[in-house]
Amino acid sequence: MGTWTAADVSAFLGSPGNAGIEALAEAHLPIIEQLARGYTRGKGFTDDGAEDDVAAVIVSAAARSVANPTRIASSIVGGIQTQYGGSGTFTGWTILERAVLDRYRKKAM
Repeated sequence: MGTWTAADVSAFLGSPGNAGIEALAEAHLPIIEQLARGYTRGKGFTDDGAEDDVAAVIVSAAARSVANPTRIASSIVGGIQTQYGGSGTFTGWTILERAVLDRYRKKAM
């Protein structure tokens, strides 16, 4: 069974041990977990965690959410425009994440 921690998100983002990232991840992980749980209707989860592939989806999606917590598309600071969005922010499941979660989602026929 897979589990996820704020340290996993920090490491995934290439900053293991970064207290700032880990603090944000602590806030984002429960929300991403509940979104995944809701999407699969609880399938793939146990009291001890989730299937390894579902845990990987949670870490991946939380990392995008932490990377751009305000979810703004762009900003201008000091005359320099910075673009956000795309695969660098959480705006929903990526195609790969959905492929994993869809394995557990019960769908009407």
